[in-house]
Amino acid sequence: MNYTKNVHGDNMIPKVTICNGCCCGRVEAGNKPVPVGELKQTWKERNLGNKVKLSSIYCLGPCSMNNVALLTFDDERIWLGKLDDKIHYDAIVEWGEQISKNPKDSDLPEILKPLRFIPN
Repeated sequence: MNYTKNVHGDNMIPKVTICNGCCCGRVEAGNKPVPVGELKQTWKERNLGNKVKLSSIYCLGPCSMNNVALLTFDDERIWLGKLDDKIHYDAIVEWGEQISKNPKDSDLPEILKPLRFIPN
């Protein structure tokens, strides 16, 4: 597979980072919940962990977009914001499965394309 090299020159696998912290997932602040547990379970059930890393982090930064995810592969970073429906997270799983089978096929599922943004 054609993976990005890290600072040590080692190959890195594609990665999905889900924000679930200061703003993202905070239903008490009016944001939608982030189904981190469900995502991790699905990742495990579909045996994606060795091919695409999934992690959650307290804050990815662009809080105005709330419910943010970052997809990292090769030399690309795809930021997604305003994830608000199970179907969005299912599409992230779909993307993970797709890139795990064919790393050159990194096209986003159609439902995620309008959620793409470039952080300031």
